[in-house]
Amino acid sequence: MTQYNVFFVGLDDFNLATLKNLPQAADCTFHAALHIDEMRGVGDLDIPALVETAAARMAAVPGGAHAVTSFFDFPGTLIAAMLAERFGLPGPGLEAVLKCENKYWSRLEQQKVVPDNIPAFAAFDPHDDSAYERIGLIPPFWIKPIKSFRSYLAFKIGDPRQFDDAVAICRDKGAQLADPFRTIMEQADIAPEIAGMAESFIAESSIGGAQCTLEGYAHDGRIVGYGVVDSIREADSSSFARYEYPSMLPLEVQHRMIDVARSVMTQIGYENGTFNIEFFYDQTNDQVWLLEINPRASQSHADLFEKVHGVSHLSVMVDLALGRKPKPFQRTGQFNVAAHFFVRAFEPGIVTRVPTADALKRLHHRQPSTRLKLAVERGTDLASLENQDSYSYELAEIYIGGRDRAEVLDRYDEAMTALQFEIERETLTQVT
Repeated sequence: MTQYNVFFVGLDDFNLATLKNLPQAADCTFHAALHIDEMRGVGDLDIPALVETAAARMAAVPGGAHAVTSFFDFPGTLIAAMLAERFGLPGPGLEAVLKCENKYWSRLEQQKVVPDNIPAFAAFDPHDDSAYERIGLIPPFWIKPIKSFRSYLAFKIGDPRQFDDAVAICRDKGAQLADPFRTIMEQADIAPEIAGMAESFIAESSIGGAQCTLEGYAHDGRIVGYGVVDSIREADSSSFARYEYPSMLPLEVQHRMIDVARSVMTQIGYENGTFNIEFFYDQTNDQVWLLEINPRASQSHADLFEKVHGVSHLSVMVDLALGRKPKPFQRTGQFNVAAHFFVRAFEPGIVTRVPTADALKRLHHRQPSTRLKLAVERGTDLASLENQDSYSYELAEIYIGGRDRAEVLDRYDEAMTALQFEIERETLTQVT
């Protein structure tokens, strides 16, 4: 049997465990082109150096590299596209990935084919003192970097004062991703009016409704959607409380989303790769809104597919990276419903208590299928955490399956009884 070397840009232990459960693990060896800690939490990103490090690892493996991909956002997907082009491996192509990753360029492409499914938008420079007037959108509207992830530096704007306060933060922190992203844009062979833009942020009119994510792929000229995951927000907050699968949206609405995805991804020229597209469905106006495109399978959803289908959707990513047509999913999983919960704090502070080893063992005994990923440890300063959304701090992630949503929520309540965190603030100590 031929053994294939499959490389991942941004491999971590949690997702490696998921990969090893795939049927493809029988004929694939999974390697780290880059480890996650080589591209996250490292300060200034030297993209060319990371590309060369990854390329050297791929070239050195006995038997050669057969595939390269990434389930992590910037810079993972872009580095994977550059490596695929360098080694002549299957992949969507750097320009197509950039058209997804650059939120402004992506909107320009979307506007050509689905103008009725996108909000009004405008690019702006946060260092421009007249930016608010130049944007010309009526509040409320959102601002976010042209390149960001996980809602980093995304702010809802209700008036000029809120805009000024948000832009002050954007000026201070925006260059963290904007500068290395601009470097890639300038080095790529794309239109100079896009590559050389001074504007690094985008403003968009407010859209809303039930939020979800369509997981799909492009292969052999076909755009396929294979699952919709609901995104449930915290009460009175823009932060996500959990992801649920399968979606509760009507199938007719899901099919409309697939139609929008098919038009947009064809326009972009996306091929031989996975993607996920975030949508809103406004039930009041029966309107489907496209929020943003991510040129990758969401690793946050991998365990959900495994619990429901018996195999993670990372299997789709591996097949496409090898140039294979993915197999359809079957409902052969252990559970009917699965959810990915986020445990959050909504104010900064110092973590003084995390779940003990004994507590984790007790939880595993009660819920052996539940998976947990801690994001903090004792002594963590929440304000120092990187890549958080603008309104909260992640403490942990919990993956739970059940017969139905009621059982999933009951198991979550049981898990939270065991998972105690304490956050010390200047004037009080709060147990989350």
